[in-house]
Amino acid sequence: MKQTTKKKVVASGVALSTIGVTSYVLKDQSRKDKLVETLKAVRNKVQNMFRDRDQEVLEKAGHPHPHDIEDNKMVSEGAAFAVNYYDEKEK
Repeated sequence: MKQTTKKKVVASGVALSTIGVTSYVLKDQSRKDKLVETLKAVRNKVQNMFRDRDQEVLEKAGHPHPHDIEDNKMVSEGAAFAVNYYDEKEK
């Protein structure tokens, strides 16, 4: 059997198994409710994780620490880029 055929057979088997298990789980209303609640909890957890990270980035951007060498280096390189760009445009 060719390698691509084996991959297709395995992928089909996994897909059919997933469909079968999902159908079985969703057949019972209490299981369906439990699955929906679990998915909502996971979604909220992921959203909060990204929201917290975005908030940290915004706070750091507004209040850089003077002893954060890497951040200060990045800011100085950014400032130098803008000055160099302006100088090149003027020439």
